[in-house]
Parts: sequence; structure tokens; C-alpha cells
Amino acid sequence: MRKLTYFVACSIDGFIGDPDGDATSMMSFLSEEFLGFLTSEYPETVAVQGRKVLGIDGAENRHFDTVIQGRSSYQLALDAGITSPYGHLRELVASRTLEAPDPQVEIVSEDVVGRIRALKSEESPRGIWLCGGSQLAGELIDEIDEIVIKTYPQVYGSGMPMFGAEFAVTDFALQNVRTFDNGILVRTYSRRR
Repeated sequence: MRKLTYFVACSIDGFIGDPDGDATSMMSFLSEEFLGFLTSEYPETVAVQGRKVLGIDGAENRHFDTVIQGRSSYQLALDAGITSPYGHLRELVASRTLEAPDPQVEIVSEDVVGRIRALKSEESPRGIWLCGGSQLAGELIDEIDEIVIKTYPQVYGSGMPMFGAEFAVTDFALQNVRTFDNGILVRTYSRRR
């Protein structure tokens, strides 16, 4: 069975964006060392336009062959005129209101949990990347097998939490921590069964 991995950036205090969902302040920490890590270890998490700039257009997907994101996360790409930000992956967007703006993007308007379970049961050596956002992560918490948190050395104080969900304790085990000179930490957790 394939894994669903929530690969996400957040502040020290656990916010993936400010109260409006903006996380551009984290971009100031994208050092050469950290970009080297992303492009070599997780190249599929770099959007199409970034892949061109970084010279990794043809990079092989290492961990994921599918991405799912919420409407608000996807709206950032739409606002920039991009309808298929992760064209090198199978793209799904969870939305009850959006019409498919691109034939490569599947809109999941009902039973997102059921759709994820179907994707997890497919035969594939690669997993599924939950790109964001907060509400979708909250809906899928019981399906998440792994969390990879890129923690940026900033405190937001308030904003969009990693999980927009009702309170429910869910245990994960720390598997790995990687530190970078600019203060970023990348922590990997797996679900405790």
C-alpha cells in the first residue's frame, strides 16, 4: 500500500501561513544548501516553474508520483496564471466549488478520504504527496502515514495551523532530523500503528 505523506513548510510555532495563508516570508531562508537538499532529495515538490529556474526539468520523481492539495493552496498557482503547477505528477485538487481549469488536474469534489484510500491501494513504488492546506490535512489526518516538516526559523504568533481539524491526539514517531546552517530543520515522522 502506498503512503500519504504530508510534506509541508511551517513556522517554529506550527503555522503554514499567516492568517491569510501567506507564507512568502519563509522564502528568505531558501539558501543554496537547502535548495540543494530539495532538488536532490525531493525534486518532485518543486513546482514546474521552479524546476526550470533550478535546472531540474528532467529530474526523476523520487518519493511521489501524485500530489493532492486544497483549493486555497491551488489558488496561489491560479492567481499566477498557472493551471498545472506540478505537471510532472498526477495532480488532484480537493474543492467543492472549482471547475477543472486544466485537463491534467483532477478535481475531487466529494469523498476526498475515499479518493485517497483508492489512490493508496494502487500499485506504485512512489507515494502520494499532501501538499496543503490546513483544512485538507485536517480531513485526511487518519490517512496520513508520514509527515515531513520543513520548519523555518520564524514565529508567526497566529495564522493557518498545520491541521485545521477538531482536537484529536494522533501519535507519530520521529524518524529523522536534518539541520541546515540557515536554521531550517527538516523532521520526518511516521504514524505509530
